[in-house]
Amino acid sequence: MKLFDLSLKINGFPIRKAKRALRAIQQKNEIEFEQYVKTKKSEIVSYHLKHSIFYNTLAKNINLLDWNTVPVMTKRDLQQPLNDRLTEGFTIKNVYVNKTSGSSGDPFIFAKDKYCHALTWAVIIDRFGWFDLDFNNSKQARFYGIPLDKIGYYKERFKDLMSSRFRFSVFDLSDETFKKNLNVFRTTSFDYINGYTSPIVQFAKFLEREKVNLKSVCPTLKACIVTSEMLFENDKAVLENQFGVPVINEYGASELDLIAFQNPKGEWQLNSETLFIEILDKNNNPLPNGEEGRVVITSLFNTAHPFIRYDIGDVGVLSKKSTLKKPILEKLIGRTNDIAILPSGKTAAGLTFYYITKSIIEDDGNVKEFVVEQLKKDTFKIKYVSAVALSSKKMNAISIEMERYLENGLQIIFERQNKLLRSKSGKLKQFSSLIKQDE
Repeated sequence: MKLFDLSLKINGFPIRKAKRALRAIQQKNEIEFEQYVKTKKSEIVSYHLKHSIFYNTLAKNINLLDWNTVPVMTKRDLQQPLNDRLTEGFTIKNVYVNKTSGSSGDPFIFAKDKYCHALTWAVIIDRFGWFDLDFNNSKQARFYGIPLDKIGYYKERFKDLMSSRFRFSVFDLSDETFKKNLNVFRTTSFDYINGYTSPIVQFAKFLEREKVNLKSVCPTLKACIVTSEMLFENDKAVLENQFGVPVINEYGASELDLIAFQNPKGEWQLNSETLFIEILDKNNNPLPNGEEGRVVITSLFNTAHPFIRYDIGDVGVLSKKSTLKKPILEKLIGRTNDIAILPSGKTAAGLTFYYITKSIIEDDGNVKEFVVEQLKKDTFKIKYVSAVALSSKKMNAISIEMERYLENGLQIIFERQNKLLRSKSGKLKQFSSLIKQDE
C-alpha cells in the first residue's frame, strides 16, 4: 500500500496528476522544452496580473514580450498579511500554508495552490528515485527538528508514520544521545538518512571518534541526503567515510520547490521542470553561465500566490555546461549554521532556532528581520527590526521557548535595531556563535 501517496491524496494534493504532468514535461526534447518554459513564464505572469491585486501593486509596466521588464520580488515585499497576498479565488482554507524558516533573516508566511504543492512532491519523489529511494517503501532516518507543543508534535509524528521514517532530534547533539541513535541504527533497516547538514555531520564525527562505520551496523543503508545548510567538502568526506554510502546534496526552499539535487553523476542539477531559475547581477540583469550572482526564481505553477522573479537571498553560479532543460548549479554561497554550545555541555544544531524563532514570526509582518547571536554559553542576543517593539509579554514568551528547547538558566537579550548588518552576499546569518568550542 502506498501510504505516502495516499496521505497526499487525503490532504487534497493530486499527486497522481502531478506525476503524470512531470513525466510529460521531462519527455520534451530541447526545442519543445524551450517553448514550454517560454509559455509557462508568460502564463504565470499573465495569470497573476489578471487575478492578483497584490501582484499588480508590484508589477507595473510589464511587457510580456520582454522578460527583463518583469520586476524582481524580494522577501520584504511579502511581509504583509497572507490574506492580502492570496490570488483571487483562494483562501487559507483551500491552499497549502506554511512559514519560511527565516534563515535569511526575512521570515514570512506563504501559500501554494494544492496542485502546485503536489508538483513539489512529484519532483522530490522523482529525484529520490535517482538513487532507488521510494517514499512509499524506503525507511528514512530523519535528522530534523520537531515542534514541542502537543498538537504540532503529534502531527509530525503522524507524518513520520505515514512516510516510513524515524525522527532523530537535532535539539541535543551530545555523545549520550548519539549512542542512543547508533543503537537505533543497529536494530532498524534504514534505507537512507535525510536532514539538516550540521547535526548529521556531528553524528558522523561522533562515529569517527568511536571508530564506527554506519554501513557495517546498518547494512541496508543506501544514501545520505543533506539539506538546508551548506555542505563543505571536508564535512562531506567525513560523512562518506563514516556512513559508507553516497552523500547527496539537496537545495530547496519551502516557499518554492526543491531547487537543486545532486544527480548520480555528482552534478547539482537544478529543477527546470517547475521552476525558472536565473542568476542576476545587482542591477537585475541576467549573467552568463560561470559568473556569480543572485539566485532569482520563478515558480511556474503557483496560482495561489505569486513567486515571480523572486530573489531567494542566495548567491550562486551556473555551470557553463548548463542547458535550459538541464541547468547545473556549480556553486552556492550561504546557508551555513553554527552549533550552539550550552552551559551544561549540551550542543544543539543552529537550525534549532528555526523552531524557536517561529514564535516571533507573526502574520502581521511586524518583525521584518532578525538574527540570533550566542555571546556566551548562557547568553543569547536576538537582534530584530520591527515596526513596533516587541512587548514584554512577547519577549518573555520567546525566552520561555528558548529554555524549553535548549535548557534552563539562559539569558536572552533583545535588541531592536533600525537595520541589521549583512554579509557581502546580502544575506543575514540567522544564528551565529561568538564563542569558541573550547571555552
